Amino acid sequence: MADIVGVRFKRAGKIYYFDPTGIELEVGDYVVVKTTRGQELGKVVIAPGQVLAGEVTKELKLVVRKADPEDIEQAEELEAKEAKALAECARLIAKYRLPMKLLSAEYNLDGTRLTFFFSATERVDFRELVRELNSRFKLRVELRQLGPRDEAKAVGGFGRCGRPLCCMDFLTEFSPVSIRMAKDQDLPLNPMKISGVCGRLLCCLAYESGQYQSMKKQMPKVGQQVSTSMGPARVVGGNPLKETVTVETDGQASVEVPLSEITVEEKLSKEG
Repeated sequence: MADIVGVRFKRAGKIYYFDPTGIELEVGDYVVVKTTRGQELGKVVIAPGQVLAGEVTKELKLVVRKADPEDIEQAEELEAKEAKALAECARLIAKYRLPMKLLSAEYNLDGTRLTFFFSATERVDFRELVRELNSRFKLRVELRQLGPRDEAKAVGGFGRCGRPLCCMDFLTEFSPVSIRMAKDQDLPLNPMKISGVCGRLLCCLAYESGQYQSMKKQMPKVGQQVSTSMGPARVVGGNPLKETVTVETDGQASVEVPLSEITVEEKLSKEG
């Protein structure tokens, strides 16, 4: 185990690793750390001694100090100013008629840098906008474009399940999701039914993908000949979750039977 601490800056945000520089820290402590954006306030989610040294390959930035009440108050004051910054930036975007959707704004802890997050369907030339923003706010301003999934994570909302979006609730990183996962789960391949509010395939398709693949390996394929207590039959469907198979008997009747009660008929090899 290494003397490394895991810090998160947002709920369900990515975990970043820092060198605690000998400061005694526990999970739940707020800390001030050095980042590429300057000093920022984060929350310890992995205590020192819980991370293997081999898991971290990059040079670590430092924990400056354990946050005190003044740091937390400063962060709250800057968060309150972000709404005004958003309104001003939105006004300038309208002035320059830029095809971009403003999402959020963030100050770093010492108030020396302001970052605006936006989405856009095409490349945007925002150099004039940045110059005017720098002049208005008298500090360094950055604009950062987010993809569809990151936009949904930043804005939030509810999924078709009725619960808060996974990406804003607990997913720290986006895993690859493929249409194959929907096929393995016998879901309708209608984009409207298997896509999230971001317009991309639902992240939850990946949650049970491995389980479905494992279960389907035990299921006979559609069209396969099997033996049942009713005699020979042909597989016309199946339910991996219930571990049942739907078969069609010689009398053209479709029956759902437990997987344990059927035997797959081996194909006879052709005689030469």
